[in-house]
Amino acid sequence: MAGRIEDYALIGDMQTAALVCRDGTVDWLCLPRFDSHAIFAGLLGTEEHGFWRLGPAHAADSQPPTAARRTYRGDSLILESEWDTPRGTVRVTDFMPPRDGAPQLIRIVEGVTGRVPMRSVLRMRFSYGRVVPWVHKHDGRTVAVAGPDSVWFDTSAETYGKSLTTYADFTVAPGDRIAFTISWEPSHKQPPALPEPEQSLEATEEFWRDWVEQCTYHGPYREAVVRSLITLKALTYAPTGGIVAAPTTSLPEDIGGVRNWDYRYTWLRDAAITLSSLLRTGYREEARAWREWLLRAVAGDPENLQIMYGIAGERELGEAELDWLPGYENSAPVRVGNGAAHQLQLDVYGEVTEALHLAHMTGLARNDYASLLQLKLIRYLEDHWDEPDEGIWEVRGPRRHFVHSKVMAWVAVDRTIKLIESGDADGPLERWKELRDDIHRDVCEKGYDKERNTFTQSYGSQELDASLLLIPQMGFLPPDDKRVIGTIEAIQRELSTSDGFILRYPTSGGEEGVDGLPGDEGAFLACSFWMADDLAMIGRVDEARKLFEKLLALRNDLGLLAEEWDPRLKRQVGNFPQAFSHVPLIDTALRLTASGAYGG
Repeated sequence: MAGRIEDYALIGDMQTAALVCRDGTVDWLCLPRFDSHAIFAGLLGTEEHGFWRLGPAHAADSQPPTAARRTYRGDSLILESEWDTPRGTVRVTDFMPPRDGAPQLIRIVEGVTGRVPMRSVLRMRFSYGRVVPWVHKHDGRTVAVAGPDSVWFDTSAETYGKSLTTYADFTVAPGDRIAFTISWEPSHKQPPALPEPEQSLEATEEFWRDWVEQCTYHGPYREAVVRSLITLKALTYAPTGGIVAAPTTSLPEDIGGVRNWDYRYTWLRDAAITLSSLLRTGYREEARAWREWLLRAVAGDPENLQIMYGIAGERELGEAELDWLPGYENSAPVRVGNGAAHQLQLDVYGEVTEALHLAHMTGLARNDYASLLQLKLIRYLEDHWDEPDEGIWEVRGPRRHFVHSKVMAWVAVDRTIKLIESGDADGPLERWKELRDDIHRDVCEKGYDKERNTFTQSYGSQELDASLLLIPQMGFLPPDDKRVIGTIEAIQRELSTSDGFILRYPTSGGEEGVDGLPGDEGAFLACSFWMADDLAMIGRVDEARKLFEKLLALRNDLGLLAEEWDPRLKRQVGNFPQAFSHVPLIDTALRLTASGAYGG
């Protein structure tokens, strides 16, 4: 049975990632890319769908023991887990070296005290747990083959097969170090090179040490910021610069419900805000790579801008359901692909333009096509900004005139006007200034409820939406505007949970609501960070700091956040770890640091 979502650690090589539970079980791994088929899919099913457990031996009829301690080694993505057993203490180090050849997952067992019996249980199931591979020996190495995939298993420990599973039983004493490695290779190619675990460990630690040294943030929340930055780097697909929203699919927003989506793709919105956080903390190379990815993905067709693409810029992300997987804690269906890819979400134009604007303002080398793309996006918005859309939350109900979408259309026009005024682009300046004014006037007239002194989710609606918290952050209105303050206070009243966290919008329980889906969801963590930002902006800095530190306390023991927090179950829910949670954590830390609003 899979662990709680927050029980997992992330390891990865900037091309794919694995989730490792507290008991030493890898329950999720897709090879060779984030969006490839999983070879371990136990996270979304049972052990029959693939897993790899490495830890102290235990009785067959008992639960595997959980690690007494676990941590990342310094500022890295190298996981160290320690078990205290009646016979001694043992450490397992898990990591995926930045790729130079075949992708590898390496696990090193080290004896600390006593003599500890250990067991490795490796059950590979390809194609999300559906295909049992042919496991055999080749030149003394164990290899699992099915269709186009082969996974090679290397260790100095003696192994044996039983019930379509590969085992290794061994004992470690102080100073003993025994390595286990799996490597992926297309099945038609020659075997991958023999792994060198100790050298790979040293190189991986050096990579992360050098990368973290580039961070320009040295404030009081540095530990949380650096861990979030490492997580965002881990979600970046190194060959192209694309950034996945999360490395998982179908971890539920509502345990037992149907709100289960595939996040292993590059949302322009998520990637753009990730880019902004990286730029603000000194990571310009990642920003440059993402800009190049964007230009390739959009190519010469900005009129058909998608809200998301594959990590290499693929456009077709057809959604399907894997009916042989029961889902995480029976949260079905399990989905791969994402049918929202072709939705109309006008806010994306604003997020992309804002990211390009920030890259320009922070001195990223000029790219003429980036400026041309920005102009093309605005020409599209001129004709379409006043249309209804599916909005930031990808509702599967009818299109509406979402206020946030209009605000972000205003942002796109505003940032492009600034680009023209800087002399780095040419465009119809006066016409677009008039367009900017038209959008602003339209929002203030149709998206604002005078009686309640709050902006609303959509034109003519009485509902609120946490995305309205971005109005002052985007500069649409100043923080001290009474409409801004009224909106913040209304969201606190109507969308706040009992513990002070913020919901995205009202859901309808068992009935189909504005998003076209039944069921509820947890507090959306990004929205709660936005609230902390807004509170700081309107001068309520102590309240902002307290909310921020409550949010930090929701992170798991390794500093990781999923998409949402379930206030009833008191646990993390949604895909994990989630870029859209870690980005606003960084942004709020920077804002609070600048305001001096921090404890201690």
